[in-house]
Amino acid sequence: MLNLQVTSSQKDYELIDSGDGEKFERFGPYTFVRPEPQAMWFKRLSEEEWQKADAIYARSGRDGQWVFNTKLPASWTIDLCGLKLIIKPTSFKHLGVFPEQMSNWQWFGDLIKKSKRQISVLNLFGYTGAASLFAAKCGAEVCHVDASKKAVEWGKENALASGLQDKKIRWIVDDAIKFTAREIRRGRKYDAIIMDPPVYGHGPAGESWKLEKDFYLLMKNCRELLSDQPLFILLNGYVMGYSAISYQNALQSVVDNKKGNMEIGELTIKEEKSERLLPAGIFVRWSNC
Repeated sequence: MLNLQVTSSQKDYELIDSGDGEKFERFGPYTFVRPEPQAMWFKRLSEEEWQKADAIYARSGRDGQWVFNTKLPASWTIDLCGLKLIIKPTSFKHLGVFPEQMSNWQWFGDLIKKSKRQISVLNLFGYTGAASLFAAKCGAEVCHVDASKKAVEWGKENALASGLQDKKIRWIVDDAIKFTAREIRRGRKYDAIIMDPPVYGHGPAGESWKLEKDFYLLMKNCRELLSDQPLFILLNGYVMGYSAISYQNALQSVVDNKKGNMEIGELTIKEEKSERLLPAGIFVRWSNC
């Protein structure tokens, strides 16, 4: 049975409305309209209300660009789950954080705190570091890996903004396959692994990542990197067309015959003034308790 994880409105984030292939959100004091192919329904608010957004990401074929109705600062911070995270519009429509992940942060944060031991976490495709910072805030040692130098630098800035710059976090710019293979050769082990694999991407040295081609090898490497007492594994999927069951089967092969609990479900965001949920990805997660 699918487990629905619901992100509701926060002081610094809300989903105002959605529909017609778009979503209308607030990050701190500023509002944004961005493409959202999952929003296949009618908008609640009028088009006039949508056009009042501070910034609108306008699609043109496969490309797009921001249209600003308000002069925004280069960046600003918002508070999510006690983290101070830097927000800034990027050329790929992203803003630096995925709010739907908050329920996952709280899930593994509770596991780390209840474990009563030092937990080592490997975060692959870690983006701007929110999950890494939350794990570190809860007491874990973290290895954060992303192929984008800009994303990793952004993560370090988030650590500074959150007052977590002295936590035990290794910030690594590398290709996920190459890095995990090297960690195996070094004899490294991790008690927990977080993964957000994209459908495609490029490593810092021009390496090519394709989910359909490279995912199996990454799972194989992760299985070898698990410690003898693993605490959890979290696998997120944002690729339309891939089943949660496929991700579940992949994760089951990683944990092999280890005892524990497996959950599969959907990440969702609840609209501020309705009961409507916006699908925001799937997750599969395993824990030993």
